[in-house]
Amino acid sequence: MRRRSVLTAAGAAALAVPVLGAAPAVASTTKQRARLEIRGVDISSLPKNEDHGAVYRTADGRREDPIRILAQSGVTHARLKVWVNPADGYNNKAHVLPLARRLKRAGIGIWVDFHYSDTWADPAHQTKPAAWTDLDVAGLTRAVYDHTADVLGALKRQGTPADLVQIGNELNGGMIWPDGNWEHWDNLAAFLKAGLSAARDTTPRIRTILHLANGGDNGLYRWWFDNAVALGVDFDIIGLSYYPFWHGTVEAAAANMADITARYGKPCVIAETAYPFTLESEDDVNDIMNDPSQLTDGYPATPAGQAAWLRAVADLAAAVPGGQGLGYCYWEGVWTYRAGSGWNPEDPASGNAWENLALFDFDDKALPGLKTLGRYRS
Repeated sequence: MRRRSVLTAAGAAALAVPVLGAAPAVASTTKQRARLEIRGVDISSLPKNEDHGAVYRTADGRREDPIRILAQSGVTHARLKVWVNPADGYNNKAHVLPLARRLKRAGIGIWVDFHYSDTWADPAHQTKPAAWTDLDVAGLTRAVYDHTADVLGALKRQGTPADLVQIGNELNGGMIWPDGNWEHWDNLAAFLKAGLSAARDTTPRIRTILHLANGGDNGLYRWWFDNAVALGVDFDIIGLSYYPFWHGTVEAAAANMADITARYGKPCVIAETAYPFTLESEDDVNDIMNDPSQLTDGYPATPAGQAAWLRAVADLAAAVPGGQGLGYCYWEGVWTYRAGSGWNPEDPASGNAWENLALFDFDDKALPGLKTLGRYRS
């Protein structure tokens, strides 16, 4: 998800694309999970933050390796986004590989999130990588395979194979626009299959995720996955972004997760969520969450409110019928403010806009929500 402005979602109704086929319903049971196997944090910003002087501290103020803090807090997985050729040189293979080695030493699983872009990919932006501009559909399909295999193969060769992989990020309207947008489902399916094949060819035990935003929008999920399944796209897990300030009520998200896990016979994971610990900003960029009207009833913008939201999200995942909710991932929990480590890879002065939703406070100390994430339902 791009963090400069509020997400613009390409929902099923807005796209007005016919469903190609319907997947059969799968009967669910009432079994629920007490323990969540995935309690993750997206740490994609960490290398850039550290290169710009970021430090991280335990809750009592002791300076420590942030990955060690995550591990000691009980975090099971770290999510790492991958761009093709980013302007700032971060979020690429060269930075993912050493970060994966650190994670492996700490005992944290690796979750790779391919954007298939040089910059943010989300429902409003799925920009084709510059190096792929002149490729036709066959060439783009090959490029998706090669890029996926290159990164995942390198991870495996260095002894840090990925446990989870997303083939695309927040794919509401497709990927690699315009060739793979919602108007070209045959192309989109070819791109997805190429990425999925590359993942399984390089890392046979990997679990694959297809990820949409708008976790409370059941119409979107039925439209999108009905089309994907009808075209023979084979995946392991349904990923959802669910931010309460954008994506509807907890009840709507719960109903959607119950429906799609039964309808497609696949487990789900909340691939992105977050909540502010304050409405203040540490830099001069107005943060995305900055007004009391944006808050969810019962969850104040305080450290305790953030931790309470994480318990609610964990309960939401655990309550998916049939034990089909695998867990959740907190988006960019280590993206604290540091000058030069902004949201725009082309503009070092772009600012953060997210630091009041991190899991470390403005004094760089781990917030209570981090331990809640790692230990609650562990």
